[in-house]
Amino acid sequence: MGSQVLLLLALFAIVSSIALASDPSSLQDFCVADSNSPVPVNGFACKDPKVVQAQDFFFSGLQKPGNTSNAVGSRVTPVGVTQIPGLNTLGISLARIDYAPMGINPPHTHPRGSEILTVIEGSLEVGFVTSNPDNRLITKILQKGDVFVFPVGLIHFQRNVAYGNTIAIAALSSQNAGVITIANAVFGSKPDIPADILAKAFQLDKSVVLNLQSKF
Repeated sequence: MGSQVLLLLALFAIVSSIALASDPSSLQDFCVADSNSPVPVNGFACKDPKVVQAQDFFFSGLQKPGNTSNAVGSRVTPVGVTQIPGLNTLGISLARIDYAPMGINPPHTHPRGSEILTVIEGSLEVGFVTSNPDNRLITKILQKGDVFVFPVGLIHFQRNVAYGNTIAIAALSSQNAGVITIANAVFGSKPDIPADILAKAFQLDKSVVLNLQSKF
């Protein structure tokens, strides 16, 4: 009986140690990104805090509309660690997204962060797809002031369903959540993914795949 209790305690200790294995809390007030540092780290090296200024935590211009004159009819204005060096190590970022009428933010994923999106003006159809094997599409129409969450790593999209322009603000749980636009990655890789592989994967004629690759 005693050995069984010890075994259970040992298993509990192992499980607890795994559950608590996360990034440690910050050991300093901030770590403003030093883009000039030659030190390779996961993120950016810290600037000397003695030379940090208010400008390191500041970004201006999010009130300006993005240019939506492109093939998809949308424009993302990011505000991440590149725009605000003071975001380094804080695990947050945001973006403004502008949509022309019927414009889309095409299916994409953020491999390193979840997203919470708020409609500021207009109306959006939004959705995401669950992982294999279900691949369930979850969609909703959002109006001004509505909020929607896209879980980390899942393919998601937005489409403007208003008569005029739509504006949204997206916040992300990473200083650099990353973006993989599905069509660009699949049909616009460098070098190309072999067309016969894509033809079999998408159940398309090879000529259709070659035509798609020429567009990306």
